[in-house]
Amino acid sequence: MTETTPYVPPRVWTWDKANGGPFASINRPVAGPTHDKALPLGQHPLQLYSLATPNGVKVTILLEELLAAGHAAAEYDAWLIDIGKGDQFGSGFVAVNPNSKIPALLDTSVTPHRRVFESGAILLYLARKFGAFLGDGPAEETECLNWLFWQMGSAPFLGGGFGHFFTYAPEKLEYPINRFAMEVKRQLDVLDRHLADARFMAGGSYTIADIAIWPWYGALVRNDSYPNAAEFLDVASYTHVQRWAAEIAGRPAVQRGRRVNRTWGPPEDQLRERHSAGDFGGDVTGR
Repeated sequence: MTETTPYVPPRVWTWDKANGGPFASINRPVAGPTHDKALPLGQHPLQLYSLATPNGVKVTILLEELLAAGHAAAEYDAWLIDIGKGDQFGSGFVAVNPNSKIPALLDTSVTPHRRVFESGAILLYLARKFGAFLGDGPAEETECLNWLFWQMGSAPFLGGGFGHFFTYAPEKLEYPINRFAMEVKRQLDVLDRHLADARFMAGGSYTIADIAIWPWYGALVRNDSYPNAAEFLDVASYTHVQRWAAEIAGRPAVQRGRRVNRTWGPPEDQLRERHSAGDFGGDVTGR
């Protein structure tokens, strides 16, 4: 190891965009729009503005699951929000989500149109709207919400913590990588112990808790997350999480949902925008 000058925080922090790493263009210490740009509106009741990050994939999976279950009113338009180009700072998007983060949903089936932001809130809103994927009875619904809110509180340790320092930070730093690797492994152990006695997160029913957790932890254990992270975290040892992740990955609605608003990977995995079931091609009736 080479000796470096220890960092001494200033008395008052100021933003230096040059130190922002690969996210310098999309992060800033203030809120509000940077430019005027109206959001497009399609013909369907639900308008989604998103990107196929784990939080965005949660919502498109649920919408595809709702449609597969026969809820025709869950038809939606999915518009791409290119965060690298600053789409999330347009005035129209900020009006739907003042936090300038994807995903954001506009329900045009009600008057006035209803905005919903934060991925967990969107999942809960849609599940309640259609009376689906909340579990079989009060006990499972309670367990579903337990794990939904667990995911919302835990994922920042995986994404903003481990993923950032392991993959995206301008330099590899031992302390934060160790700190967040420990926490992610603890979370995987929490999941593994629970899934040893349960098929799905809420028990026997597939719910929005599974849909929320899978794009983060399912992707991680299936080596579809951060490069080299699966080996580094020894994800193969979490056998119950592996079983659960594989079962969910096999659902056709999940396979469709993860493609929506995706702009990277193999071309067959990408669907930049989604405006009808026909955009996927082939048979989309299976669950």
